[in-house]
Amino acid sequence: MALASKERNTFMFGSIGIPELLIILAVALLVFGPKKLPEVGKSLGKAMREFKKTSEEIRGRIEDEIQASEIKGVADDLRKDIQDIKSIPTALTDEISANPYEDAPKDTQTDGEGKKDS
Repeated sequence: MALASKERNTFMFGSIGIPELLIILAVALLVFGPKKLPEVGKSLGKAMREFKKTSEEIRGRIEDEIQASEIKGVADDLRKDIQDIKSIPTALTDEISANPYEDAPKDTQTDGEGKKDS
């Protein structure tokens, strides 16, 4: 149970422990005085919330840009693959028209009029 409490304090205040926090509060009380301290605390809280909100917004934008970049890369790869697939029939047609009898057995080749070449 003590470990969970220590982890919670570390998460909430970073590496600042209770003694350090008490010293900071005492110095703040001496510097700002008891009347001004609540106002300073309120301003500090607002500033921290605004900083956190801005940080999360920036992080979200960066993640969106990374995701968009990855999607664009995948889309480019798909376009290239589609172009490759579209070029297969053209390449086969060119290969066949270049020499239509290349793979045919010699005894089945004709001279164009239906007569066998000898």
